[in-house]
Amino acid sequence: MKILTRALLMVATVGLVACDSGPTGSLGFTLPDGNAEQGKANYIDFGCNSCHVSKEVPQLDTEDATAISVTLGGETTRIKTYGELVTSVINPSHKVSRRKSGDMADGSGKSKMVTFNDVMTVTELIDLVAFVQSQYTLSPYSNSNYPIYWIPDGDKKP
Repeated sequence: MKILTRALLMVATVGLVACDSGPTGSLGFTLPDGNAEQGKANYIDFGCNSCHVSKEVPQLDTEDATAISVTLGGETTRIKTYGELVTSVINPSHKVSRRKSGDMADGSGKSKMVTFNDVMTVTELIDLVAFVQSQYTLSPYSNSNYPIYWIPDGDKKP
């Protein structure tokens, strides 16, 4: 019993320590609301539509368009959070899987997306993310219906 108690205490302690966001965590970090219309203009000005396509802005007809075409927006059963979208812009390599990167990454596994950190203002980023987020529509998740099956007991004869 003592071993079980100690093990549970250890698991709880590790769990609580793991929840600490630390000095690099995002707790308390919030950006103001953006202007989606201005974000649409930024999306076009920064050439996002050379590799991305959305329902409001078609993809440019360039050489890159044939190699890379990433759809932004549409119906989803999971909300794309503001933080996920900001991270996708400022650190495009964070979601690129080495195994499934295909045309999305270079030979070292880094995203081919241009990093705009040194050329985009915070206001432009906020507006761009507001536009991209407005392209998503949350569709209700439908649960699978599994009927209950009755299996007769094999030992009993009907």
